[in-house]
Amino acid sequence: MKKSQNDNSRQPKKKSTLISKKYGAILIVCVITGFIIGFSYNLSKDKRTLSSASPQFEQENQYMEDLTGKQERNKELADELAQLEEKIRMYEKQYSSNETQYEQNRQDAEQLRLLLGLTDGIGQGITITLQDGDYNPKTTNPNEYIVHESHIFKVLNELKIAGAEAISINGQRLKPNSYIVCNGPVITIDGQQYPAPFVIEAIGNQDVLISSLELTGGVFDQLLNEQIVVTLETNDLIEMKTVSDE
Repeated sequence: MKKSQNDNSRQPKKKSTLISKKYGAILIVCVITGFIIGFSYNLSKDKRTLSSASPQFEQENQYMEDLTGKQERNKELADELAQLEEKIRMYEKQYSSNETQYEQNRQDAEQLRLLLGLTDGIGQGITITLQDGDYNPKTTNPNEYIVHESHIFKVLNELKIAGAEAISINGQRLKPNSYIVCNGPVITIDGQQYPAPFVIEAIGNQDVLISSLELTGGVFDQLLNEQIVVTLETNDLIEMKTVSDE
């Protein structure tokens, strides 16, 4: 009888232990389920946050690309600037080494402008006057003592050879392509008629010009032999205006 009572007294304790295990298992399942639900919610929230931040990220990325492109372009421009500065230094060096040649070229160009009548002629020079010779009753041909274009050409050619910078006749400046025609007692220069006496002005070195004209057997001697009256004067200031194209 005692053995039977002991067995019966142990039965409720075993049942209570089983119930505790059951609730423990349920609790564990609930905890795990809650953890899974929470993790899923946070993951979903992170995805929504990333999705909403995506346009801003793309814009920032575009800004970075633009900045990188501008930096590369700035580098290219800096390289081009360095190349141009190097060219400038090279030209300056060449100019410095060729300064004498440059000055000579400038003077030659100025001389050509003077000869072409493109710039005003101002300077020292000489004045030559050609007049018809005195009437000679012993001759019936007036051509033997009047000034012709051939006489004027002799003077002009000698002046040019001697380095005259600018020449005028009766105040009209001559051009490289000027034409002179004799018509009886007058001459025509580029369509303008002028009677004697013919005053020829030339700008240049006075000593050189005079020496060239007064050579023995030269232009002046030839003119005097042909009964032309020749006078020569020096002039410290002769001014000739730029030739008009009209």
